[in-house]
Amino acid sequence: MTDKTRSANPTSANRGFNRRKFIAAAAGTAVAPLAARAAGAAVEPPAGQDPSLPVDVTLRVNGANKPLNIDSRTTVLDALREHIGLTGAKKGCDHGQCGACTVMIDGRRVVSCLTLALAAQGQEIVTIEGLSKGSQLHPMQQAFIDNDAFQCGYCTSGQIMSAVACVKEGHAGNDDDIREYMSGNLCRCAAYPNIVAAIKQAAPAISGQQKG
Repeated sequence: MTDKTRSANPTSANRGFNRRKFIAAAAGTAVAPLAARAAGAAVEPPAGQDPSLPVDVTLRVNGANKPLNIDSRTTVLDALREHIGLTGAKKGCDHGQCGACTVMIDGRRVVSCLTLALAAQGQEIVTIEGLSKGSQLHPMQQAFIDNDAFQCGYCTSGQIMSAVACVKEGHAGNDDDIREYMSGNLCRCAAYPNIVAAIKQAAPAISGQQKG
């Protein structure tokens, strides 16, 4: 191509020039961080709190405040069993499927193995140990004894906590409702008919307590 042809086609010349500028700029942008890093000029992100370090938390359990210093990933179940010493709630499947760890938090039944202790701060936690009044058993505890509603007993604390909630939620009107709303609590000994009978026995007393 002659010089005359190049001058007659400025668009082509400009396109080539701009492409070279773009490539040079891109290369410079890519190299700059490498050079800065080699010179020790790389900026480190601000350091946050190490999530593995213990944190302070206060749990209100059965009417008493329990100050703890625990791993931020600690569940309510592990806080109760390993740090507070309340072993009534049982660790069964540890996946929230068997109900053995059921406790009440602000009046709601929850599986404590899936609930973080940090999330339960400022809420009232009630465990099986907190149901009775001294030597006087809760009506549901007494009903489980009266109806032989347990065998090995491993699931019993979770069953009782869930049964109390079942009544308070208004789901103890008939056998079918009780079975439906207790279905999240498994009994490997198959004491289900006796559990239903116990809930039916205790329901009037618990409903009376609510009205009072």
